[in-house]
Parts: sequence; C-alpha cells; structure tokens
Amino acid sequence: MFNLPTAVVVVIAVMVAIEALQAFVFSPAMLREVLFQFAFIPARYSAQGTAVDGAWLWSPISYSLLHGGWMHLLLNTFWLAAFGAVVARRIGALRFSLFWVLSALASAGLFGLMHWGEVTVMVGASGVVSGLMGAAARFAFQGRGGLIPAGSEGLPLLSVRDALSNRSVITFLAVWFGINFLTAFGVAPGSDGATAIAWEAHVGGFLFGFLAFALFDPVAKPR
Repeated sequence: MFNLPTAVVVVIAVMVAIEALQAFVFSPAMLREVLFQFAFIPARYSAQGTAVDGAWLWSPISYSLLHGGWMHLLLNTFWLAAFGAVVARRIGALRFSLFWVLSALASAGLFGLMHWGEVTVMVGASGVVSGLMGAAARFAFQGRGGLIPAGSEGLPLLSVRDALSNRSVITFLAVWFGINFLTAFGVAPGSDGATAIAWEAHVGGFLFGFLAFALFDPVAKPR
C-alpha cells in the first residue's frame, strides 16, 4: 500500500489537484459549472435531458475524479491505495487505465438506471475503488499473512466459482455487500441527506471488477 505503483500515484495526484482547485481557486459559479460539465447526472440521459453539449459523453468517466470535499477524497484515496496498488502491479498501467474507465462506466450505468431521469449529482472514485476491490477478490485473498499479503499480485487467478468457494473471499463479500445493503436502507453513516452514499455505483463497480477481471489479467487464466 505504501509503495504505490506509478499509475495509482498519478490518479491520486490528479484527484488531489482537482480538489485543490475546487477548494482554493474556483469561484462558486465555476464550481457549479464544473459539476454540471463533469459530474454524473442521470437526467442527462432521459427524454427531458438537461445537457445540450458533450458532457453526456465524458461525465460517466470524469465524475470519478471529482470529490465532494477533502474527507471524501481522503477516504477514497485510502481504499484506492490499498486495493488499487495490488491490482495495478498485476495488470500494469495501461490495463489499469482501461479498467478505471470501464469500471467508472459500469458504476455510473447502474446508478443511472436506479435513478433514471433524476437531477441528482454523483461524484467520487468509490465506484471504481469498488471495482478494484472486486478484482482483488479474484486473486489477492488466497495467501497467508493478512487479507492482501505481500506478493499477492502474483497469486493465481481464481475462477468465479473457485472465488465463491474461498472462505476469505466469501467473508469479504459478505461484509462488503452487508455494508452496502445497510447503506441502501439509510442505516450506514452518511447514507442520507446531501452527502448520500451512491451504493448503486459501488455495486455496479464491484460486480464489474469481480466478474470481468479475467479480461484484464495478464498473469494467469482462471482455473
């Protein structure tokens, strides 16, 4: 986690730079324009969509680099460092970049379906981070010495069936989905109000990472 691959460092640096601009440079009017242009807003894609420019095309990806404050960024950065590092070491920078884009799309896709036509704003890397968690669950929990032991990026890739038969993976899935289930019903901290947690994006990203990771993996095919 503390010896991060370059790809992860670059993403974190970009997110920090964007948050710094929002916090210290941009005016309120500029902040509103940034959100309108780069946040994911489901209403764009309905028949009465509010966007008339290209934001509908890039916002399902760009939202993943925006955050709603320093604490939001810090939390996502922590989990990105923990799970993104092991995935990036395994698949390399190019595949990691493609994985980021596609998991952002998957996260936005499920969130958009669950909030179709709503003028609600989603920002944050948590959907992609959830995708990285799902990807790590396919290989990183097999060894000893902790949840993600040293050198776990070289462990064999488990098939979906084998992963769902692994005790560590099952425990991780139960805890992860349990937390998001509680969030969906407003039980988890921060799961209501203006800072609502986009649990749908988490689920979309996680399912993509868990089910599709074999397409990105250069180390070994599933058994």
